[in-house]
Amino acid sequence: MKYLLTLLLAVVVFTAQAQTKAQMTAKIKTPNALCWECQKRIETTLARYDGVLSVKVNYKRGETTVKYLTDRTDIEQLKTGIANMGYDADDVSANPDAYKRLPKTCKKAEDGGGHPVPKKKPATEEPEPEAEPAS
Repeated sequence: MKYLLTLLLAVVVFTAQAQTKAQMTAKIKTPNALCWECQKRIETTLARYDGVLSVKVNYKRGETTVKYLTDRTDIEQLKTGIANMGYDADDVSANPDAYKRLPKTCKKAEDGGGHPVPKKKPATEEPEPEAEPAS
């Protein structure tokens, strides 16, 4: 009886391990998603995709982290989904019609929106070495 119970338990454990799905975590650059509304819009929309486990938008850094099942979706579908919402996603440009439908606060500054113009990093200058006195 103990042998049968042990065998049954081993079969259940091995079948449960065989059913684990391949997961992947991807970081997608979303440079024009720079406010809380953009974050909410991207997170709620991508969460509806089949196979997406979690979505986190860091609007201060301009990047979106997505955890998904590889047998149900892929990174290109996710990028296309973000672009269809009106945001740039890595190498996929935003859909122009969807971008026009975004609220004014979510548009780029050059289009009259509320997003700030990205700050350029100041060039770091190295101090010139002092000349050694001649002996």
